[in-house]
Amino acid sequence: MKHVYQEGKDFAKAHILPYTDRTDKESRFPEESFEKLAEQGFLKLLIPEEYGGYGKGLEEHAEACLAFAEICSTTALCYMMHNVAVMCLVTHGSDELKRRIFADIIENRTFMALAYSEFGTGTHFYITEMTAEVNGDNTTFNGRKSMVTSASYASYYLVLAPSVEEGKINNWVFPLDSEGLSFELTEWNGLGMRGNSSCPMHVNDVTLDSSCRIGAEGSGQEQVFNVVAPFFITGLGAVYSGTAMHMFEVASSHAVDRKYPDGSSLSAIETVQVHIGNIYKNASAARAITLEAARAGANGEADALARILSARIFASEAAIECGRLAMRVGGGKAYNKALPLERLVRDAYAGQIMAPSADVLSVWLGKALTGQMIP
Repeated sequence: MKHVYQEGKDFAKAHILPYTDRTDKESRFPEESFEKLAEQGFLKLLIPEEYGGYGKGLEEHAEACLAFAEICSTTALCYMMHNVAVMCLVTHGSDELKRRIFADIIENRTFMALAYSEFGTGTHFYITEMTAEVNGDNTTFNGRKSMVTSASYASYYLVLAPSVEEGKINNWVFPLDSEGLSFELTEWNGLGMRGNSSCPMHVNDVTLDSSCRIGAEGSGQEQVFNVVAPFFITGLGAVYSGTAMHMFEVASSHAVDRKYPDGSSLSAIETVQVHIGNIYKNASAARAITLEAARAGANGEADALARILSARIFASEAAIECGRLAMRVGGGKAYNKALPLERLVRDAYAGQIMAPSADVLSVWLGKALTGQMIP
């Protein structure tokens, strides 16, 4: 893959767009799109070449998420989380674990997800209330995760649990078929992102051996802040930038196509022109700052963390503002759901609360800019 954004946009038009409305209306996971994501190689975008993947990094991750979100925010979000999980394995997983899971992804079209958030700690997902009882090489887990995107559809879930080293955590891979693992599928009824199957996961005496642990004992927090955070936060910036750009495309097309009896279009009205201009300004700025943050992160620049945090915050807020203005342009047709703007507005509102929330990230940004420890 040489031109990830354009290839992703072409793919999305062909294999994501046909299912977008149904995904939202039926709150249905986009299984058909994920089948095609595997078939076309997007699920192995970040898998190293020596394991059969494309070996891409943070910039390509952002480009793919952006391209998909310009068609369907839900699909982009679920795909983004798969990439984050893959990157945890790439950077910290044992060779045996990488070979086993990467081969399954490539050969059997499986994918990964994150199971981090808990009911007691919410957006501070790195604080876990799980229990982990060690017995020789095996560890038995108990607990409950609150919002697991792609629940029951992904084949592998990354789970944070306590380490035997006091005050530290581990990052584990839980296979879907683990005995004692179950999901409350009926508990998901999201305002937006309705197809992402983000429901609770029960962990009841799930026992795994140490081969399922990612990285060294107690290294979970290092993975969260050095790998999960940059790829997850950049990915969210891309998802909500793409959502905002989608709003621009819908609103501007409607303004041009909406005709009055005299043949003039809605776009001839100056107020509408101002709204369209502001939507584009906000959406394109979010897109630019996100792609620039990804570039800075990929190159290890000194201010990369601040750029990534600010891009995610800005993109989340820009998508909501673009939605507000786009609904004005769409008017009654938007409100009556003749246009997809109502769906996009609902999808956009997820951005400000998705862990880490915009509020938490704003604190982190201030800390990063003043040389303080995060979190």
